[in-house]
Amino acid sequence: MPILDHLPGRTLTAHGRDYLFCSGTSYLGMARNVAFAELVQEGMRHYGTNYSSSRHSNLQLAVFEEAEQLLRAQTGAEAALTVSSGYLAGQMAVRALANHGRFEYAPGTHPAAWLAEHPAATTNPPSYDAWSRQLLDNLASTPPEPVVIVSNSLDPLRVKRYDFRWTAELPTDRPITLLLDDSHGFGVIGQDGAGIISEIQVPASVRLVVVSSLGKACGVPGGVVLSDETFVAQLRRSGFFGASSPVVPAYLYAFVRATALYRQARAQLQANLAQFAEGVEALSLFDFAQDFPVFYTPLNALAAYLEQHNVLISSFVYPTPADPCITRVVLSSLHIPDDIALVAELVRSFAEHLQQG
Repeated sequence: MPILDHLPGRTLTAHGRDYLFCSGTSYLGMARNVAFAELVQEGMRHYGTNYSSSRHSNLQLAVFEEAEQLLRAQTGAEAALTVSSGYLAGQMAVRALANHGRFEYAPGTHPAAWLAEHPAATTNPPSYDAWSRQLLDNLASTPPEPVVIVSNSLDPLRVKRYDFRWTAELPTDRPITLLLDDSHGFGVIGQDGAGIISEIQVPASVRLVVVSSLGKACGVPGGVVLSDETFVAQLRRSGFFGASSPVVPAYLYAFVRATALYRQARAQLQANLAQFAEGVEALSLFDFAQDFPVFYTPLNALAAYLEQHNVLISSFVYPTPADPCITRVVLSSLHIPDDIALVAELVRSFAEHLQQG
């Protein structure tokens, strides 16, 4: 495991060797985007390096409303609220829903959306499709009590885009809240990067809450809650919101001025994804999903093979030391066509070695 004195971009240097970097979650490459960094620096000249006061302070900064207005426009949500992390966004929302009904957790739900230390675990969790069918059956056969349904928008580990057609079939005879963690999808999937909220359909009686990190695709150290105006107003009054520091204003200043950068980066990311998918599709080594730049393989030996050839991919146990290793090739907007071609060729070489025993 290399320990670095710099943040990787498309490459990194460790132990005297240069590597191509195909890991991390900076899908749009904003953490190393020079133009975005210049916008952040411009924002710091306006707003300083940090703002550690409460959003309830008698001094209000315009950039918070500017960013939340843009998020509403981009996603179509009635209301948006930014906070200092995606984890805080999830915890703030889920705790506000603590008394809104029985909680139903989808398999693999991220800890940011857990109400307790850990939702009740099952030895052999069902597939997402089986879970959603069973949920609808259970709701149809039980008294109409309030329910809070919690799920990720996708599986970023084993790379599955969930089929959310089931949400349109949710019953309308009881209060239902659907909370989705879109931290890995926001900025990448959906219409112009709007995330899962642009694809989901629920009955009018179902409250939809989407929480997300802004730190992955968007490169902003913060989080957001998207929902109806009533629920977001409730969050604004909460101690979680009032007592926590907000997003560093300079990053939101950059965010509202980076629409063209994000669009350009998404276009490059989709080109990279398509090139790599075409290069490895015939091998059947990976699970991957439409519009998502991560390629999962159960063959953990791929990581060591690629490292021998100066390519570092994502391969580590997650989420605890007792869990299995997750190995993935992660693409970003920083990669150039030659990078994609190189990794695809190395993967094909690895597959040939496997066939030869």
